[in-house]
Amino acid sequence: MRKFVLIAIVALTASLGLSACNKSQDDQQDTQAQVQQAPKPTDPNDSKGWNNYLGQIVQKNMQGMSANQPYAYMVTAGVTDDAKAQNDRQLQSVQDTVARGVLPGNLLAFGGPDSGKTADLIVAAFKDAKPGSFKDVIVLFIGDKADEQRVSDTLKPTGATIRFVAM
Repeated sequence: MRKFVLIAIVALTASLGLSACNKSQDDQQDTQAQVQQAPKPTDPNDSKGWNNYLGQIVQKNMQGMSANQPYAYMVTAGVTDDAKAQNDRQLQSVQDTVARGVLPGNLLAFGGPDSGKTADLIVAAFKDAKPGSFKDVIVLFIGDKADEQRVSDTLKPTGATIRFVAM
């Protein structure tokens, strides 16, 4: 019986020691993940870089969201004809979403390399939104401080919870 108790104590001590080592490894991995955050791209045409950069900002600002996933809109710099066409399609999509309405608990995130164009899209998409139609919906604008006020002025009547993150 004594041997069994002794073996149990040794096993318990070893498992606690190993779990502490594993916790240390988890902390190191978390630290590495934080260090490897995507930097803000310098090239406005680097869509992969911008998606990574904006994606991490959206991830950090999802508190209060109860939907399965956010509606994320990356507005391109609109330099090429294809990019301009993509922005036009994006605007149409957002206008359709605004017209239909969004259920409370959802998050709509907007960002892109050109803050002015992103703000223009939000203003154009929400200009005909009904007052109070976005109550308890979070709208995240990732852009420049200079564009924050006009986006906020456009969204306030809708009742949306407005979040701004400076690039």
